[in-house]
Amino acid sequence: MSDQRNQPEAYYGLPQDVTYCKRCVMSNQRPASTPEFKHTTQRKATALKIWDDGICDACRYAEVKETIDWAAREEELLRLLDQHRRTDGGYDCIVPGSGGKDSCYAAHLLKYKYGMNPLTVTWPPILYTDIGWKNFRNWIEVGGFDNVTFKPNGRAQKLLTRLAIENLMHPFQTFILGQKNLAPKMALKFGVPLVFFGESEAEYGNPIAETSSSLRDKSYYAMANLDDIYLGGATVRELMDVHGLRLNEIMSYLPPSEEELGRGDVQVHYLGYYTKWTPQEAYYYSVEHTGFEANPVRTEGTYSKYNSLDDKIDGFHYYTTWIKFGLGRATYDASQEIRNRHLTREEGVALARRFDGEFPERHFHEVMDYIGMDPEYFLELVDRFRSPHLWMRDGDKWVLRHPVWETET
Repeated sequence: MSDQRNQPEAYYGLPQDVTYCKRCVMSNQRPASTPEFKHTTQRKATALKIWDDGICDACRYAEVKETIDWAAREEELLRLLDQHRRTDGGYDCIVPGSGGKDSCYAAHLLKYKYGMNPLTVTWPPILYTDIGWKNFRNWIEVGGFDNVTFKPNGRAQKLLTRLAIENLMHPFQTFILGQKNLAPKMALKFGVPLVFFGESEAEYGNPIAETSSSLRDKSYYAMANLDDIYLGGATVRELMDVHGLRLNEIMSYLPPSEEELGRGDVQVHYLGYYTKWTPQEAYYYSVEHTGFEANPVRTEGTYSKYNSLDDKIDGFHYYTTWIKFGLGRATYDASQEIRNRHLTREEGVALARRFDGEFPERHFHEVMDYIGMDPEYFLELVDRFRSPHLWMRDGDKWVLRHPVWETET
């Protein structure tokens, strides 16, 4: 046990000592889940991963996947679908997505293999990329799906995104909240009690209910506790009184209200629980059946071309995880592919060293213009959010104190 009294401060409640999973390249600095509605400042704690004998939870789940009777899981899925299957032409399940490989795969599988009638719902990216817009169109046109797209209030979205960067260094918060809450809200509105997301959160080591969850089982108390709810690091009350937003402009980011829940209950399931989910296979399937296309160029910050392509702000999300937790986009991609036995750990270390921390230059000025932030101010904020226990100055550069490639050598 190291003496923490003389060590640099660790922000975000992160462990003082940096260790890496023995199987993938993920470190113990990755939060299991960030409380999206709470005020997470530089020194507020977050929920941290639980490790077992030096192996991260996501790698442990990869072990479990190899022992699962997937035929039995499919039978379980069929029983669930038969309970909700409709023959009157109505929708019997909701599939959220914006045309990425996972939503393409999930929607197509449910419709064409299992005979369901899915309604796809989309909380669109903050700024569509060209390839993202093309894939969304292909998903609907080539795949053959009805779609409801909810475009949030641009004024509110820009403000909340800017505040989330200033207060939390979390540019994706508004998208995550909107995407997660839209599907159950649309399910309640259309009277469809079944929502299917794609891969299970357990793939990344996040704790979730193993099979499904019900909205009534969760603490959806937002409307009764507005003063305790934070968006972009500000309370809902502050957003209204200080920043001039109306409650109506904030509602789309909040969970269903009691009034909405009064219309019925909704079960949220992960298709990845019932089928053996492999990202590369989802990619190949989506290419074949929905016209999905990979990026023509390598994605900034990583070596891959088919993950998280649709939003110009995607690169900022992964760059900020690099700043706050020392974990870049290549680490996330490589860790997942190591678990699926498409890479060796040695290859993952090399890829993380080569691509982690690459600045998202391609869309930088367009994103800054959109949210109304001075580019120099963003760069100043970046340095404020570096945790001292992870970063140190080396001349005129910031360097990680404990990168995975130096730990390995």
